[in-house]
Amino acid sequence: MIKVIILLLFFAVMIGVGIACHKSTTNVQGFVLGNRNVGSWLTAFAFGTSYFSAVIFVGYAGQFGWKYGLASTWIGIGNAILGSLLAWKVLGRRTRLMTQYLHSATMPDFFGQRFNSNSLKVAASAIVFVFLIPYTASLYNGLSRLFGMAFGIDYTWCVVTMAILTGIYVLIGGYMATAVNDFIQGMIMLVGIVAVIATVLNGHGGFTSAMEKLSAIPAETAPSLNGAFVSILGPQPLALLGVVLLTSLGTWGLPQMVGKFYAIRDEVAIRKGTIISTVFAMIVAGGCYFLGGFGRLYGDRIEYAANGTPVFDSIIPSMLETLPDIMIGVVIILVFSASMSTLSSLVLTSGSTLTLDIIVPATSRSGKKMSEHSQLLIIRLLVVFFIIVSSVLAIIQAKSSVTFIAQLMGISWGALAGAFLAPFLYGLYSKRTTKAAVWVSFVLGILVMCLCMYATFTGGIFISPYFTSPINAGVLAMILGLVAMPVVDLVAKVKNKEDVDKMFECYERKITVRASTSLDDDEE
Repeated sequence: MIKVIILLLFFAVMIGVGIACHKSTTNVQGFVLGNRNVGSWLTAFAFGTSYFSAVIFVGYAGQFGWKYGLASTWIGIGNAILGSLLAWKVLGRRTRLMTQYLHSATMPDFFGQRFNSNSLKVAASAIVFVFLIPYTASLYNGLSRLFGMAFGIDYTWCVVTMAILTGIYVLIGGYMATAVNDFIQGMIMLVGIVAVIATVLNGHGGFTSAMEKLSAIPAETAPSLNGAFVSILGPQPLALLGVVLLTSLGTWGLPQMVGKFYAIRDEVAIRKGTIISTVFAMIVAGGCYFLGGFGRLYGDRIEYAANGTPVFDSIIPSMLETLPDIMIGVVIILVFSASMSTLSSLVLTSGSTLTLDIIVPATSRSGKKMSEHSQLLIIRLLVVFFIIVSSVLAIIQAKSSVTFIAQLMGISWGALAGAFLAPFLYGLYSKRTTKAAVWVSFVLGILVMCLCMYATFTGGIFISPYFTSPINAGVLAMILGLVAMPVVDLVAKVKNKEDVDKMFECYERKITVRASTSLDDDEE
C-alpha cells in the first residue's frame, strides 16, 4: 500500500504539471523550446535527467560495476566533468547564440541552415528517427525487473503505464512541462540515490566492511591483482576508459541533450546551470556507478545465463530486493523519474525533428504553408507515434530477450554521437567546416555502428574483440569523425563563405562585452 500510494502521488504531480504548463504551448517555439525562456535550474535539471535514465541505474551501473568494481565510479566522474561541465562550457553559449541567429529549433535544422544543405537536414533527421527509437525502447527495460520485484506485475503493464503518463504531460504541456517535471524528478533522483547507497552499505555492516568483502573477491580478467574490484582503476583500465569517453563525450552529439542549450534564457542561466548540472551529475551518476561497484557482493542472488555469465540487468534489482517497503518505493520513483525524464526528452526531440525538418519543408515545396496549429498537431501525433512504437519494441525485446539494455543503448548512443558530435562542434567553432566533411562524419558514424551491430548479433568480430563492444565502437566512431572532418576540410572549400562570415558575426555582436562571452536578452 505504501508503494502504491507513493506511485499515485507521483503520477498526480506529473499530470498536474502538464496541465499547469499548457499555456506555454500555444505556438511551435513554445511547445518545442519553451520560447527560449527557460532558467538555470530547470535547464540544468532537464539536461541531467535526460542524461541519466533507468539504463544508467539498472543496465550500466550493474554491468560496469560488476566488471570494474568501485573503479566504475570514474564513469560518473567523467559524466560530471566531461559530459556536463565541459559540455556547458564549450557548447552552451555558442549553441544558444548560433541557433537563435539561424532560427533553428532542432539539430538537423542546424545542420541544414549552417551548411546551406537541405539534404544534410533530411539525412540528420533520418538518423535521429532511426536511432532514437531503439534508444527510447531501451528506457522501458530498466523498469521491468524493479516492478516485478516490487509489485509482482507483468512488465507489459509497466511499459504501458509509463508510456501513457509521459504522453499525457508532454502532449499537454510541451517542453515547459518536461522541464518542470525534470526538476521534480531530478530532486527525487538526488535524494533517492543517496538514501539507497546508505541503506545498501548499512546492510553490509557499513562502508569499511563492504570494502573488505569486495576486496576479497578475485577478478577473472586479472587473477593476479589482489583487491582488483577496490583498486583505483579496476581490473580493465582500457575498457573502462572506453565507457567513460562514450558516456561523457558522447553527450556532445546527442540531439536531445544539445537541444537543452537552445532553450536557455540568458547568460546568468548558463553560468548557474553549468554548476548545477555538474553537481547533479556528480551525485547521481557517481552515486549510481559507486552503488553498482558493490554488485559482486550479491553474486549468490543474481541471475545467470545458460553459459554462466551474469544477467547484468538483474544485479541492481537483486541489491535492492531486501530493502524496506518505503525504500523500495523511493527506488521505484527514482527509476521511474530517470526513465520518464529521458523518455519525454527523446519523444519531443523525435516528433519536433520529423515535423519541422521533413514534413513542414516538404509541404512548403508543394506551395502550401502549414499553419502553427497544424504543425503543433503533427508534432503531438508524432510524439504519440514514437511512444507507441518504442513501447511495442520494448515489450518485444523483453519477451524475446534480444539483447541487454546496455547494448541496445550503446549502439544508438554510438551512432548518434559518432555521426553528430564532430559536425556540431566544428560547425559552432570553425568557419572552414564544409558540407562534404559533415557527410563524411555522418557516413563514418553510422557505418561503424552498423558493422558493430551486425557483429554483435551474429557473434562475429568487428575489427578486433575490443571494438566488437558497442561502447568501444561508439568511441571509435566519434574519434573518426573528429579526425576525418579537418582532413576533408583541407581539400574541400566553403562555397557560401559570405553567409558563413555573417553567421559567425552573431558571436562578435557588441553588447556589454562580446556575445561569445555574454548573452544578450534582446534579439537582433
